[in-house]
Amino acid sequence: MSRLFGTDGVRGVANAELTPEVAFRVGRAGATVLSRSSERHRPVVVGRDTRLSGTMLEAAIVAGITSVGRDVVSIGIAPTPAVACVTVAEHAAAGVMISASHNPIADNGIKFFGSDGFKLPDAVEEEIESLLDSADLPRPVGAGVGVARLQQNLVRHYYRRLQESAGDLSGLNVVVDAAFGAAYAIAPYVFRKLGANVVEMHCENDGARINVECGATDLRALLERVRLLRDAGTPAIGVAFDGDADRALFVDERGDVVTGDHVLFAVGRHLRDRGELAGDTVVGTVMTNIGAERAMAKHGIRLLRAPVGDRYVLEAMRSGGYVLGGEQSGHVIDLRANTTGDGPMTALMLLGIAAASGSTLHAITREVAVAPQILLNVRTTRRDVLEAPSVRNAVADAEAALEGSGRLLIRPSGTEPMIRIMAEGDDRRTIETAASKVASELQKEIERLGES
Repeated sequence: MSRLFGTDGVRGVANAELTPEVAFRVGRAGATVLSRSSERHRPVVVGRDTRLSGTMLEAAIVAGITSVGRDVVSIGIAPTPAVACVTVAEHAAAGVMISASHNPIADNGIKFFGSDGFKLPDAVEEEIESLLDSADLPRPVGAGVGVARLQQNLVRHYYRRLQESAGDLSGLNVVVDAAFGAAYAIAPYVFRKLGANVVEMHCENDGARINVECGATDLRALLERVRLLRDAGTPAIGVAFDGDADRALFVDERGDVVTGDHVLFAVGRHLRDRGELAGDTVVGTVMTNIGAERAMAKHGIRLLRAPVGDRYVLEAMRSGGYVLGGEQSGHVIDLRANTTGDGPMTALMLLGIAAASGSTLHAITREVAVAPQILLNVRTTRRDVLEAPSVRNAVADAEAALEGSGRLLIRPSGTEPMIRIMAEGDDRRTIETAASKVASELQKEIERLGES
């Protein structure tokens, strides 16, 4: 059996790969491992996004947790960072988020947080996985059985943290695209409380449309709305979240896309100017655009690259004592404010910087001259295809073509059955050719192996 936990918890097609039976077993094993060092009365906090399969999987994982004698507090629909926040604020034994983040509506997932609000290290996930079929897990009866209760009001801890960490946004026009996901209520509410004029897009509890042609995975609708407002003489900033709101992307007042790379530059520069950027270092990934790295360097900021995945960014941050890191996708971690990627917090932080400086989002991010970057996805479950001689030769040829003017990155996705090909450089035609040749050779080899 392949490893159940990927780079961001357990994911799969709900009720096909990620079944209620699997969720039940994960709940039993996870609660057993994570509760060993905590008192019996400390509960496990459970939240979910709006996906239609969320209530089904929540019922299963809650049954698993309570079956080993642990209590559960369900906070209902809430962003992933809210689960981490509530877990710490309530001194819970652990936290669980049921979400597949930016994945399609049919998918779902299970993410665990320790009592400290941080996602689990590999060793703990491996221990949980090793106990999935164990007959030795607790089976209490009578008063020993865990109890589940609903306490949606606990999300107040997260509301409070957002409001306390943000500045005055009075006068800003903000278009909020919540992707029909977990931020559908909280994001517009907080922006309004801080004084912004809010236009809502896809801010409904609709798990049948989560991430569908909206939100951080598809900025077209947001771009159109911001540009219409610009043309009508009402400049606005667009903010887009993904399904569980652990990431955010932006559209500036001119109608240009602002990625996580821009955010890291703007926030990193702000913190360094205030003497708050530990080690004058920002942690990015191998996908971070070289344009952001060049812009940071001009202000004395070092970019440290980690492997793709927020867990690896966080690992590098914690080991080096750094406070700011993130991914191009908009998954930004500010350890001064939370223990995980936090889309609403990122949005408030970035817009707060613009508002406090009397500037615009475009102005505080424009130094990032984005180098052309191509990302191609080849769908397959066969990671061994990368070892095929024809594929290795194609990769070597592409790297030779880019030498001195760009770079090539090929990696299996940690969340989907895909191999991702990224080519970056100063000449778009060169990188397009290099990436396409590798993708074509991968597809040929996959077909030769009998997988389409």
